[in-house]
Amino acid sequence: MKVSRADAERNRERIIEVAAKLFRERGFDGIGVAELMKSAGLTHGGFYGHFASKEDLMAQASARALDASLGGLNRLAERSGSDALAAVASAYLSPAHRDQPGAGCALAALGAEGVRHEAPVRAAFTRGVETAVDLLMRLLPDGPERARREQALVVYASMVGALVLSRAVDDAALSDEVLQAAQAAIARIGRPD
Repeated sequence: MKVSRADAERNRERIIEVAAKLFRERGFDGIGVAELMKSAGLTHGGFYGHFASKEDLMAQASARALDASLGGLNRLAERSGSDALAAVASAYLSPAHRDQPGAGCALAALGAEGVRHEAPVRAAFTRGVETAVDLLMRLLPDGPERARREQALVVYASMVGALVLSRAVDDAALSDEVLQAAQAAIARIGRPD
């Protein structure tokens, strides 16, 4: 039975959504195409009708995950007024974000793996970093653009790094301490005296 164009597009979107979650939970190499398709409720045979390769899906899933998480941070910033930077850091560096990698930032979950993959995956990460830096620059105190960009890069690297560290350790108190220390440092950047 032939699948309609609309059904095919819905299936493709479902695969990307499922892959975005599972790649962040298990890593790029932690799940194969067959299991991924099964998780999406589809058969393995249909994969190559939607994607050129697993690498192609990894790039699209990474872009989707980054767009979703950065879109959420942008909406939070818009609602948070003058404390937007602290609000963004607090949400990003929360225990909930730490404990749910499948619903969180693709860079924190997959960034270290990105270097071992082809250009499309790395391009998705590059676009994600640029989008995050642009968002953070808007939230920083006024100053020269170059200085705000450098500071935004430092803030984002601190947020991603702190989240990675908080997930890596097996000491719950240390994990919480890493998140709280990074939040406090970023809040001070947003409110210079």
